[in-house]
Amino acid sequence: MAKVKITQARSIISRPKDQKATVQALGLRKINHSVVVEATPQIIGMIRKVSHLVRIEEA
Repeated sequence: MAKVKITQARSIISRPKDQKATVQALGLRKINHSVVVEATPQIIGMIRKVSHLVRIEEA
């Protein structure tokens, strides 16, 4: 599987609970925090749900 680097670009303050939970489930804690994960269909779906809050790069 390919790996992707996900970086939190925007705050989750004043966001719906489901978006906050998705960002935390991706392993992100604060702005500019990055994680490298495998690009599974589940992860891709989570990224799409919060795409306005994160930046994605190939790892």
